[in-house]
Amino acid sequence: MKTQNNYMNPYLAGFLLGLLLLVTYVVTGRGLGASGAIKSVVVAGVETISPTHANKAEFYKEYVESHNEGVLKNWLVFEILGVVVGAFVSGLIANRLTWKVEHNPKIKTRTRLIAALFGGMLFGLGAQFGRGCTSGAALSGMAVLSVGGVLTMFAIFATAYALAYIFRKLWI
Repeated sequence: MKTQNNYMNPYLAGFLLGLLLLVTYVVTGRGLGASGAIKSVVVAGVETISPTHANKAEFYKEYVESHNEGVLKNWLVFEILGVVVGAFVSGLIANRLTWKVEHNPKIKTRTRLIAALFGGMLFGLGAQFGRGCTSGAALSGMAVLSVGGVLTMFAIFATAYALAYIFRKLWI
């Protein structure tokens, strides 16, 4: 039985991503990035729960002071909200919305979710150490022909290929 492919043509998707990156540079004066949105949410949470700590700790204080209008009004927060809404709308249009977690039949759903959560946390930690996520460092860096952007993209793909064999059973 043949299944219907409800995914966008990857060449068209890449072209549209390039256009989005160009528009982002024109409108904001900087490239795409996502990790700043997560940082804004974390800082807003700490500022709400413990304002004294947020005003004393250098990590939070510096970020709060640089965002006079409020950390959640950072444009990156709206970018991520748009990504979430856009992904939902795309799944709805393509009839791909389900509550199913895809994983290898040899592992449990719980294992897959724990691995995804742990991987996401490692990625977030790496983005903080690297002063940016894949979008900011690799895509935006390569768009302006930055040596750092090119090296970052090579490092990302080399690491992915090196670790794919080890972690493939969580997906395949």
